Amino acid sequence: MTFRPGSNTISLIKAYLCCRLGGGTEFSMKTNIRENYNHTLYACFIGYIVQAVVNNFIPLLFLTFQREFGVTLEKIALLITFNFSVQLLVDLLAAGFVDRIGYRVCTVAALLCSGSGLISYAFLPSLLPNPFVGLLLSGTVCAIGGGLIEVLISPIVEACPTKSKKAAMGLLHSFYCWGHASVILLSTAFFTVFGIAHWRVLACLWALLPFADALYFTQTPLASLTEEGGGMSVRELASAGIFWFMILLMVCAGACEQGISQWASAFAESSLHVSKTVGDLAGPCAFALLMGTSRIVYAKFSEKVPLYQYMICSGVLCLVSYLLASLAPSPAVNLLGCALCGLSVGVLWPGTFSLSARKIPGGGTAMFAFLALAGDLGCAGGPAVIGFVSGQLNGDMKTGMLAGIAFPILLIVTLSYLMRRQVSAD
Repeated sequence: MTFRPGSNTISLIKAYLCCRLGGGTEFSMKTNIRENYNHTLYACFIGYIVQAVVNNFIPLLFLTFQREFGVTLEKIALLITFNFSVQLLVDLLAAGFVDRIGYRVCTVAALLCSGSGLISYAFLPSLLPNPFVGLLLSGTVCAIGGGLIEVLISPIVEACPTKSKKAAMGLLHSFYCWGHASVILLSTAFFTVFGIAHWRVLACLWALLPFADALYFTQTPLASLTEEGGGMSVRELASAGIFWFMILLMVCAGACEQGISQWASAFAESSLHVSKTVGDLAGPCAFALLMGTSRIVYAKFSEKVPLYQYMICSGVLCLVSYLLASLAPSPAVNLLGCALCGLSVGVLWPGTFSLSARKIPGGGTAMFAFLALAGDLGCAGGPAVIGFVSGQLNGDMKTGMLAGIAFPILLIVTLSYLMRRQVSAD
C-alpha cells in the first residue's frame, strides 16, 4: 500500500476505521458524504476535540482572569462548579428532548453554542460592569454546548454500523485527550509568540472549530439507537440497582479526572512556582497525552483484560498520583503526579460506559444522558472541593489537591464491591 506525501494521517485513520471498526465493505467505499458513515465518525471525533477545547482552554486562563479582572480563587472555583452544573442540567433535560427534536438538530445546536461561548469569553467580561458576570454568562453558553456534546456524540457513534463498538468508543474518547493536548500545546505556542495579553484572539480562533464541525454535521448520515430496538425508560433505569452503582462510578470518574485537569495549570504556576509554559507542558499537557495513551491501550486490550481489575488498578494509580501531587516535596515530583493522573483516569470514563452497556443492555439515550449527567456532577464536584479547600487555606493548593483523594478512594471501594458481587453471582 503506497501513501502519497501529505495523505499519511488521513489514510491511516481511514484504514483503521475500515479494518478495526469493520466498516470497510459496508460504507467506506461510498463517496457521497450523506451516505458514508466514516464522515459521521470523523465529525464525532472533531466533536470530542471541541469538547476538549470547551473544557480545557479556559482553565489555562484562570490566573489571567485573577490578574485582569480581580477574580478570586473562590470565584474561579464557583465558575467551574457553575459551568459543570449547567452541563448537569442540560444532561438531565436531554434525556427527554433529544429523541423528539432529533440528533442532528441538537448536535448542530451544541456546536454553535460551544463556538458562541468561546467568542463570548473574549468580549463579555470587558463589556459588562461586573466581569465575573460576563465570565459566568460565557461559561453558561459553552456549558450548554458541552453538555449536549457529551450526551449526543457517544450514542451517535454507538449507532454507526461498525462491527467493533468498543474500539470505536475507545477511539472516540481518545480524541478528547488529543484535543486536550492540542489545546495546551497550540495555546502555549500562541502565548509564547504573541503574549498572554492576546488571549481573546485565541479564544476567537478556537471558536472556528465548532462552527466548522456544525456545518460538517449538517451533511453526514446519522443512525439512531432507538430505531434498533428502543431504549429503557427513566423509571426502568431507576429500578435497576446496578444503574445507581454506574452513576456513582461516573461521578468518581469525572471528579478524579477534572480535579487535577482543571487546576493543574494554576497549581503549577501558583504553588510550584514554575513558569506558565513549563507548568502547562509538564502538567495538563502531559496529563492529556498520557490519558489519551491509556485510552488507546484500553481500546486495543479491552477484550483481553478483565475490566473490573483494570479499573481498580487505575483507581489505585489515581490515588498515588494525587498523593504525589499534593505531598511530595519536589515540584518535579508534584508535576509527575499530575501527569500520572492522566494515565490513571483514562479508562475510568469509557470503562464505566462499557460496564453500563454490558450490565444494562438496551439503556438507550436515557442511560447515556444520565451517565453524562453523573460524570458532569463529578467534573463539577472534584474541582469544587479542591478550589474550596485551597481558598479556605489562603490559596494552599497542595492541601486542596490532598482533599481530592476522597474520589479515587470511593471509586476503588465501589469497584471492589461490584467485583466481589459478580464473583459471588458466578
